[in-house]
Amino acid sequence: MRLLREGLVESVHYCEAVVVDRRGRVLAQGGSNHLPVTFIRSALKPFQALPVLRSGAHQAFGMDSADLALLCASHNGDLLHARRAFNLLWRMDLEPSALSCPVPEGKHSPLEHNCSGKHSGMLAVCRQRGWSIEHYAERRHPLQLLITQTLAELLGMPIDEFIQARDDCGVPTFQFSLQQMAWLYAQLASGQVAELECLARAMIHQPTMVAGEGKFDTVLMQLGAGQLVSKTGAEGVQCIGRMGEGMGLALKVYDGSSRAKYPLVIHLLRQLGWIDPAVAEALNDRFAVLGEHQRLEVVGELEMV
Repeated sequence: MRLLREGLVESVHYCEAVVVDRRGRVLAQGGSNHLPVTFIRSALKPFQALPVLRSGAHQAFGMDSADLALLCASHNGDLLHARRAFNLLWRMDLEPSALSCPVPEGKHSPLEHNCSGKHSGMLAVCRQRGWSIEHYAERRHPLQLLITQTLAELLGMPIDEFIQARDDCGVPTFQFSLQQMAWLYAQLASGQVAELECLARAMIHQPTMVAGEGKFDTVLMQLGAGQLVSKTGAEGVQCIGRMGEGMGLALKVYDGSSRAKYPLVIHLLRQLGWIDPAVAEALNDRFAVLGEHQRLEVVGELEMV
């Protein structure tokens, strides 16, 4: 990925990408294969929300599609999102102070944190299972152990092989290979697991809850004709599932740049045929042109395996 200023190269971003099917088989890949694992960050959220459905907490607390989308969100902290998180907690008879995510700088409540939906879903499982809501973000809490077990089942690997670290919001995140990330999203989009299908459809039907107006995930799912489920992660991570076909795409920008990530995604989706040229052009106009004198250009293609 190159940043061009009036056609001249100013900066270069190195990226890695992989596409897999719902059985975890690599279909295509691109990059130098020098990045064996990286943290999945917020792209993990749909799978951290999976226990909400499996425990029956979504029914116990009357969650609709907007609620489920918020559980998977990295949102703007707009009033729309904060109110929805507050309403979720109200149904659980909890105050916003129960959230362990921090109050963002310049904000007034943890409800405005971009992970308030994820944390609300975690509290819902604790309420449904009768677990303590104290220290629910700690690795040894039954909730976090359940999430780890859920991931172990999806990826077919032993729990003791998982590498964890604390995410910015306080709960664990995991190091995975890009192939494992893409496999998770292939399963999310496959329609083979009812609970994952429910979460994916909620994200697609309520894209504004997942990110916010003008944000990449929201815009891509709005333009994707119900075929793409998309979730960004910090430090240059992006994951996308192709609905009904059981294919997942995961990519990482080595230097963690967000500006390089979205033009790369658009390029790869166009190459894969997951979006048509008109959608690609509309996305590029919003996310690849940085200003009057700067634009981003992708160099390289996915290699079909």
